[in-house]
Amino acid sequence: MSSVSSPVQFKCSRCGASYEVSVYRMIDAVADPSLKEKVKDGSLFVRECPVCGQRELVGTPVIYRDAHILACLSDRKLSVEGLEGVHGRWVGDVGSLIEKVKIFDAGLDDIPMEFCKFVTRQEMGKDAELKFLRLEGADHDIIFTYPENGLMQMLSVGFNVYEDCCAIVRRNPALTAGLQGLVRIDRDWAEQFLR
Repeated sequence: MSSVSSPVQFKCSRCGASYEVSVYRMIDAVADPSLKEKVKDGSLFVRECPVCGQRELVGTPVIYRDAHILACLSDRKLSVEGLEGVHGRWVGDVGSLIEKVKIFDAGLDDIPMEFCKFVTRQEMGKDAELKFLRLEGADHDIIFTYPENGLMQMLSVGFNVYEDCCAIVRRNPALTAGLQGLVRIDRDWAEQFLR
């Protein structure tokens, strides 16, 4: 697989101008590692109107691959073969794709991470939409972000919470039984086991 982009016509939501932007359909971060950083910082998914400067998200379907993950951003599940050695993930929005890439790039796994988010929400006493941002410091604290009152908040969680969730996943193989191909691992998936 190699990266593939093609021109797409967009209409600005602010001024109505039509313009063309080259949009990636496939991102091969193994062949082109510089694309991984553009995915992680989100810049690969932003378009800017040449007339008024309005910046908007490009949410067109895309397939992303690196050494750890093959992720498909699509509104419907696709069938993909040849996933040996990588995690196959199906996501429905750009933010989830970015998060998956960050999680696996940090050497973590999104399955215990979803349980870690659940535990953290319980501790916070809030129904926050947590997203993994990075590991930080010598103790590898997990930094989550979440929106609150129109602003992005940051929260640091001890790595031991993630380690405890990894142990839970290891002790309960039924959690991951049957996960083959492209699977959606998200809040809804995790909470089905926690109700």
